[in-house]
Amino acid sequence: MVTVRRWWDRKVLQVGLLGLAIGGAWMLRQTQGEFLAEAYQVITRPLQMLQTGPSLEERQEERLKSAQFLEMQTRITELESQNKKLQDLLGYVQQEPLASRPVPARVIGRSADHWWQQVTINRGANSGIKEGYIVKAEGGLVGQVDSVSSNTSRILLISDLKSQVGVTISRTSAKGVLRGDSSSEAVLEFYEKVPNVKVGDLVSTSLYSQKFPAGLPVGRIKSLDLKKLPASIAKIELFPAISSLDWVAVYPKPTNPEPEQPTNPESKKSN
Repeated sequence: MVTVRRWWDRKVLQVGLLGLAIGGAWMLRQTQGEFLAEAYQVITRPLQMLQTGPSLEERQEERLKSAQFLEMQTRITELESQNKKLQDLLGYVQQEPLASRPVPARVIGRSADHWWQQVTINRGANSGIKEGYIVKAEGGLVGQVDSVSSNTSRILLISDLKSQVGVTISRTSAKGVLRGDSSSEAVLEFYEKVPNVKVGDLVSTSLYSQKFPAGLPVGRIKSLDLKKLPASIAKIELFPAISSLDWVAVYPKPTNPEPEQPTNPESKKSN
């Protein structure tokens, strides 16, 4: 009896499974597989999303947002930098007597071919600037106004190869001519064959200069060659950051008394 029941149970199970298979086949035929396809999509969609990641549109939108954020961050950084430089310049300008305060100006033009020769600023005749005016930055002398239009001016830098400035050593009053070297350094040629100077001495404009007033800071002696002929020379580290000028101060050229003449009649006349 038990054996017959087991046999019957197995047959019933087989018949049930066969019925499910036939019913499933009939359903697939009637729906043309749409039900199975939909079920497959529901089951596999999360896996597909994990595998493929964001859509192309989503990725493009994310890149755009990232680019806009970087652009805004760059602008903010640049504005903060310019504001700091302007504040430093204004602080420098305010140290001058009220009657002789200069015109602040920003460098707006600089050619790669003439990087150490000249710059263009955003102030001109309409701001009262004239040719020959003195240009300084934080640190000291930068150059001189070479030409002027209504709203801009061109500045000849002291780092220009053609630039010549009469200078003196603050510690000993040794004098010479400072010439541009198309770099952040300049060459000082002394009047004396063996001047009383040393590395680290400070350099400023002298009474011999016909273009600049005396006493403007220029730089410091970086190295010396006292055996150079026909005159000793020194490499001068310029104080103003001429390689990265952004803001400058433009001063009227003062009327200097007649420059004193060198005691050595063979001395050179400086500009």
